[in-house]
Amino acid sequence: MESVLLFILGVAIIVVGLALSIGLHEIGHLVPAKLFGVKVTQYMIGFGPTLWSKRKGETEYGVKAVPLGGYISMIGMFPPKDGADARSSSTGFFNTLVQEGGTDTAPRKQSAVSTLADDARQASADTIGVGEEHRAFYKLPVFKRIIIMLGGPFMNLLIAIVLFAVLLMGFGTAQTSTTVGSVSACVIPAASSTKTCDENAEAAPGAAAGIKPGDRLVSINGTPITSWEQSTEIIRNSAGQPLSVVVERDGAELPLTLTPKLTERYVTDSKGQVTEDADGKPVMLEVGFVGIGAATELVQQPITAVLPAVGDNIGSVVHMILNLPQRLIDVANAAFGPGERDPNGPISVVGVGRVAGEIASIDTIPVADKAASMIGLLASLNVALFVFNLVPLMPLDGGHVAGALWEGIRRSFAKLFKRKDPGPVDTAKLMPLTFAVVIILGGMSLLLIYADIVKPISLFD
Repeated sequence: MESVLLFILGVAIIVVGLALSIGLHEIGHLVPAKLFGVKVTQYMIGFGPTLWSKRKGETEYGVKAVPLGGYISMIGMFPPKDGADARSSSTGFFNTLVQEGGTDTAPRKQSAVSTLADDARQASADTIGVGEEHRAFYKLPVFKRIIIMLGGPFMNLLIAIVLFAVLLMGFGTAQTSTTVGSVSACVIPAASSTKTCDENAEAAPGAAAGIKPGDRLVSINGTPITSWEQSTEIIRNSAGQPLSVVVERDGAELPLTLTPKLTERYVTDSKGQVTEDADGKPVMLEVGFVGIGAATELVQQPITAVLPAVGDNIGSVVHMILNLPQRLIDVANAAFGPGERDPNGPISVVGVGRVAGEIASIDTIPVADKAASMIGLLASLNVALFVFNLVPLMPLDGGHVAGALWEGIRRSFAKLFKRKDPGPVDTAKLMPLTFAVVIILGGMSLLLIYADIVKPISLFD
């Protein structure tokens, strides 16, 4: 029962943290919009039915039922067509049906693209009251629109930097120490599918020498050991050679004799991943082996480590987005077939909540480590929100920024060559693409949620 409550607590922490991150993201849009004089009619966290709202001044602040996003409503998001009055009526079929009670079945001459664009312009024009034209979003200079749209993602970046600072400088990062964390009982070939020792298995050199978990390596053959990597290098190069090892156990130094066994081990890269040859086969190398593993310890990092850590996280998210189609295919194959989920692949908010619940419910993890894991999870979520919202596709923030930049480029060239000002970019023409993006994002979300339910990623299996 206690583990169930802790699981629920972990999920609740992530839900609240995500809601706060979304709320602050929208504040990143709200504050500059109000500073630049744009009328903001709504500030909402979540989607769907409104659970609570309160009007303050001209803005309604509220919380909706589904905490999977948020938005602010600014008047005049789209410019009128061809310089027409922003408050003029549209000829789109959607508005005509609304105006005539939904009974108009006359054939339409407009294309679907034109109709969607006209409806978007009309919906935008309807938000502008009498005498409010100067407060419309599209009326702002390009740089102010870019600041407003980048305010949200950069708020998530700021949150991520703060959380990574707390994580790295306050808790520290797990690093290998010179203390033995595990000792293998026997020698198991690297390519073997068996992970347990049978009665005829050969004892691992470390266990045979009497090394125990908790021993700290002091020296090997008289060389003081200052890092686990140093001891690994000596052992790998000393197959079949007896080594004089001094360990510290219970405060006293203990001399032992250790003879590494020549075995085949996988070659790994700097990230611990198995290296493959040109044919895609794992690369093997004969090295000395004793069967001991390092214990990890949290080491607090300097402030200079924060931004590189954020940068690495951003790089990982960018790489995932660039490979998203293949990643989603892999998720689908795992969800609807016998394949396994990639623990480093994309997950939904359901999967994130499940991971948080697992972290909170495992009683073998110290509370401090649980807190650090939660902070790291929220920091990574904010990095994902930052990067994803910069994708230059509407309705994402990056799409609005791209539209504003294109407008700025057009106007700059017109001014340079003394041509007529081309006016605002008609981003309403992109509504069909916007709907396509929304449908794709919705389908992606449903796939990931389904996969996280039927075949979830577990970090502790």
